[in-house]
Amino acid sequence: MKRRDFIRKTAVSMGAAWLGGRTLSEAIWALPSLPHKFQATDTVTLGKTGIQTSRLAMGTGTVGFGGRSNQTQLGLKGLSGLLLNGYDHGLRFFDAADAYGSHPHVAEALKHIPRDKVVVLTKTWARDAKTARADLDRFRRELGIDYIDICLMHCLSEGDWTERFRGVMDVFSEAKEKGTIRAHGCSCHTIQALRAAAKSSWVEVDLARINPIGSHMDADPPTVVSVLREMKASGKAVIGMKILGQGDLKNRQDEAIRYALSLGVLDAFTIGAESKTEQEDLIQRIAKAA
Repeated sequence: MKRRDFIRKTAVSMGAAWLGGRTLSEAIWALPSLPHKFQATDTVTLGKTGIQTSRLAMGTGTVGFGGRSNQTQLGLKGLSGLLLNGYDHGLRFFDAADAYGSHPHVAEALKHIPRDKVVVLTKTWARDAKTARADLDRFRRELGIDYIDICLMHCLSEGDWTERFRGVMDVFSEAKEKGTIRAHGCSCHTIQALRAAAKSSWVEVDLARINPIGSHMDADPPTVVSVLREMKASGKAVIGMKILGQGDLKNRQDEAIRYALSLGVLDAFTIGAESKTEQEDLIQRIAKAA
């Protein structure tokens, strides 16, 4: 069995254990009704940052590493055109990362729209101050912008990361004071790192993996949601990712989207479409979720 297939089947098995013998549909429809209708284009405020953007962010790295992703394989014009299509449909949130190689594609899209009308989020793998400082300068050059709205420490796994990588955090804090970034935070890939992020006053924005079957997540959904509630209560911006389980829920999109909206802890969430048709379908599905 291929490693990716093994991981996927393991994730589905974990989700089944959490569902307690119920089918996914039974578990989803057991949730309370959504309090109101949602739109992908709703203007939301990200925690206490004051940053306002659309509820749905346009992901550029559904499977992204090594400077490539599903989305960047669309090519410069392909991905920038997809971002502009989203903009034309009311989306205002670009989710990029150095690891995805998507900065040039975002930069191309930004040439055609007002800079102050979109929020640009990106991520760095820097684990020391020197690299973090160089990355922030390089990222702004690659994106063709003077400031980055949100910059995150990418893919943290260490439970003591807030102590181990203090140098990076200090660089980000300094950059915020200078106005080269507007907010800082992290994405986590273990429950220990996620819990550390919840306790840290430095974290303003957290990009968290969440879906109803626990696919590609830091722990089972109830455990993760409890940590996200702690974050939300302290005023952090919580942005959901892996909403569709990196494809494991591609045939159950409506249920997965409704689950994300029902939690009451996500300020926004990011999903990476790979075509204009898929992107517009996501927008329609969110509108019909209630």
